[in-house]
Amino acid sequence: MEPAVSLAVCALLFLLWVRVKGLEFVLIHQRWVFVCLFLLPLSLIFDIYYYVRAWVVFKLSSAPRLHEQRVRDIQKQVREWKEQGSKTFMCTGRPGWLTVSLRVGKYKKTHKNIMINLMDILEVDTKKQIVRVEPLVTMGQVTALLTSIGWTLPVLPELDDLTVGGLIMGTGIESSSHKYGLFQHICTAYELVLADGSFVRCTPMENSDLFYAVPWSCGTLGFLVAAEIRIIPAKKYIKLRFEPVHGLEAICDKFTRESQRPENHFVEGLLYSLEEAVIMTGVMTDEAEPSKLNSIGNYYKPWFFKHVENYLKTNREGLEYIPLRHYYHRHTRSIFWELQDIIPFGNNPIFRYLFGWMVPPKISLLKLTQGETLRKLYEQHHVVQDMLVPMKCLPQALHTFHNDIHVYPIWLCPFILPSQPGLVHPKGDETELYVDIGAYGEPRVKHFEARSCMRQLEKFVRSVHGFQMLYADCYMDREEFWEMFDGSLYHRLRKQLGCQDAFPEVYDKICKAARH
Repeated sequence: MEPAVSLAVCALLFLLWVRVKGLEFVLIHQRWVFVCLFLLPLSLIFDIYYYVRAWVVFKLSSAPRLHEQRVRDIQKQVREWKEQGSKTFMCTGRPGWLTVSLRVGKYKKTHKNIMINLMDILEVDTKKQIVRVEPLVTMGQVTALLTSIGWTLPVLPELDDLTVGGLIMGTGIESSSHKYGLFQHICTAYELVLADGSFVRCTPMENSDLFYAVPWSCGTLGFLVAAEIRIIPAKKYIKLRFEPVHGLEAICDKFTRESQRPENHFVEGLLYSLEEAVIMTGVMTDEAEPSKLNSIGNYYKPWFFKHVENYLKTNREGLEYIPLRHYYHRHTRSIFWELQDIIPFGNNPIFRYLFGWMVPPKISLLKLTQGETLRKLYEQHHVVQDMLVPMKCLPQALHTFHNDIHVYPIWLCPFILPSQPGLVHPKGDETELYVDIGAYGEPRVKHFEARSCMRQLEKFVRSVHGFQMLYADCYMDREEFWEMFDGSLYHRLRKQLGCQDAFPEVYDKICKAARH
């Protein structure tokens, strides 16, 4: 009873302090207080609710029956919009603050909101090695279910709250992508409701143009209502090797070589400065040496990027066996390294043991409570970007990141990019090895100005035939955007499917120059 009374007293004192100082002052200057006292408990409640709901729905096998009914309801909403004169564009009715993207979708206020309540795993077919899911299913749901029955996705992007729909309509990547490609490349079928309310299923063989045009289209070709995704047998552990590397040339050579080795199931690099990195390679295994077992996902464990940094500081190689699900969500507890800016003492052992079981706060709740002032501060003094460039351009790219924004750590994740139709493909006709360079944090470059610095970085990425992930702030004008992305198939399908009056163009939906 005493802890509850103490917590109530602390909450009361906090509310009095907020009343004296003002809520905006607290949210900006003492954000960790608000996050620890309110957002962490609320995030925990969200997680418990969605986990229990997903488990109950799947066990009762009610999802397939309800799915068809919900799809018909979406079709009905679209047809009603059409009957009413198609006066505005359509978009999903999901609130903008619920998305993992830091961008604020103001179009939700002016467009026709189509309510899409599709958040269930519909079927796992181990014979065909396919899982069929609805678009709002999260990676947390997928790993919880699939790993419990001995299966997994070939590419399972990191954060728990990432949804299947976001990973298809945007993109997704993981340290296995050097073998399997991006998230879109493990998908075998999409089901959509189109601008006229009709239902269509597309695969590489059936309605193939639409199948290849959907990824990266950000919901501007139709409403995704289900997807079929490949699954592969899972093993219990990841045998993970850590190797510190010094010198930019050595880092790039080592990372490229490991990314090209087919025996590596997972390849990842963390760059702590332009000349210091730790390269990690992993393989799935059912056997583990007990003395080297590291359940890194336990709430009291050090944040993963800090744990990795210890290998660099001590200049030693390492070998660990990490439980599969812990590995998949190794960066989740610290939101890569973003949480250190929100809760500066979050990796302190005392905090981890007392409150680590509630970490991380939901990104959606952080967005909902940040306020306009804090959002503008983040926009001007904080970078969250993933740039995809050919592996052969990695040394030049890292120099550019260092000079333009100077953010560390930097995440390096290799992936193969097949030569397929759509918005994103290599310059030539053959599959090419690319790398995702992820920069998340406060820029240390002098006189950083978000728009000019990011436009400079975007220019470099275009010059090497690279791509910018569309969840992040994009400063390109329309001509520059379509120089980066191949819009030939996309624009043809928008005209063919009647999307021009139903959905905004992808550029107008995501780029800062087009948004108001």
